[in-house]
Amino acid sequence: MKALQQIIRRVAENPSRPWALATLVQTEGSTYRKLGARLLVDSDGSTLGVLSGGCLEEEIGRHGRDVIASAAPVLLSFDTKRLYGCDGQLKILVEPLPAAEPNGNLITEIGRLLRNREVCRVRTCFEGDTLGSELLVSDALLAEQRGILIDTVPLPVRLLLFGTGPEIEPLTQLAGNLGWLVERFGHPSELAEDFHPDAQTAALVMTHNFGRDLVALDRLLPFQLRYVGLLGPRKRHAELLARLSEYRPLDFDAEVKTLFAPAGLDIGSEAPEEIALSIVSEVAAVLSDRRGGFLREHRSDNHRTIAAAGGEAA
Repeated sequence: MKALQQIIRRVAENPSRPWALATLVQTEGSTYRKLGARLLVDSDGSTLGVLSGGCLEEEIGRHGRDVIASAAPVLLSFDTKRLYGCDGQLKILVEPLPAAEPNGNLITEIGRLLRNREVCRVRTCFEGDTLGSELLVSDALLAEQRGILIDTVPLPVRLLLFGTGPEIEPLTQLAGNLGWLVERFGHPSELAEDFHPDAQTAALVMTHNFGRDLVALDRLLPFQLRYVGLLGPRKRHAELLARLSEYRPLDFDAEVKTLFAPAGLDIGSEAPEEIALSIVSEVAAVLSDRRGGFLREHRSDNHRTIAAAGGEAA
């Protein structure tokens, strides 16, 4: 997500410049990035973003420079096993991206939708006579078609931080490095009454004040976020829920089941920076529907993907 945000920022900061946009549209075997990953190419062939472990970007940049000059898209195919010893095959569409001035372009429109936290779907045709990408309206219904990738661009993670403790700064830095949007609140009352969360919104309560933690949980639990983290020991967590249940009924199946207390993965954290790493990792795992753990104990390869075309990537 961070790479796409960097691409959006680069295009917005240079509205008169034309570009080439490279999109990973088909994969087979082990690949570094997932379908829909994007890379921006400047007119000198320099690139922003990654589509491989660093072995393909230079060649994509050369093709992107030609695409800008000719305004004609091209589909590239790579066999990474033959070329670089990796067990994968991938196809990348490189298409011209016009300057953002005066009417905007695909990337600026993606940026606008993400800022408004709206559904963003991109249709990329990489086979046939008309190659290229376009935005789809949110309620568009499409049949699966060969040679077409339908990519739903995920919203950036929005992390609500309630508190002022020593863990806040390293948490903010780590989340920022991941491209997350961090909103900080010194007091739960600062959260707008008309606040509307979404599936990529998580919250962390760490005010180190019993009353403020109580008010924060009272505001957050009814939202049924996928992740609400609470700093502190289990005993304090139980006391907070017991006190909250004195004021109103608690739905433990809907409201409390996504409360992570104590917050964080078990990595032996002690210092604020270690605690921040533990918590950010847990948030990432939960929002990715993962349970954490050691990759070496997984039977499947995390970087192995299935060849996809048509609507399978949506």
